[in-house]
Amino acid sequence: MADVVVASDGFPPIEAHDARTLVLGSLPSQRSIAEQQYYAHPQNAFWPIMEALFDIKGDYAQRCAQLCDRGIAVWDVLASSVRPGSMDADIDVGSAVVNDFQSFLAEHERLRLIAFNGKKAEQLFHRFVDLGSLRSRIELKALPSTSPAYATMPFSGKVAVWRETLGLRQ
Repeated sequence: MADVVVASDGFPPIEAHDARTLVLGSLPSQRSIAEQQYYAHPQNAFWPIMEALFDIKGDYAQRCAQLCDRGIAVWDVLASSVRPGSMDADIDVGSAVVNDFQSFLAEHERLRLIAFNGKKAEQLFHRFVDLGSLRSRIELKALPSTSPAYATMPFSGKVAVWRETLGLRQ
């Protein structure tokens, strides 16, 4: 009997209408999908970095609200894709369904920065998304991945790069 291949489905964005920065991942991990929370893996550095940069704390709903209060939206490039496990390298690009960025960007006129949480998010975005005329108002920047799989850079280094990329003072 053949193995059943199931697509991983993403989440709606964490957003407020006045977001100025959009942080994009690739697709939620299996742990995130199980918990229905962005960056739910306990070793993922996303939430600790947000705490270090913005003093964001609390339960998931509180942290999401605090991000929105600071003008930060969070989403993924892909709405769904077949991916056995949680590794970005395992994403089946042929089955990828991309989120609707044209509608999102039209609804978020104050957005000026899209920051990619890792190389895969950046690659997928460039492969599938055409900003068209919006390219003149939106800057694209790469960030080191917060994934526990990216252990080359220490936490302090990730915080420093995120701080600089997001235009924050120390």
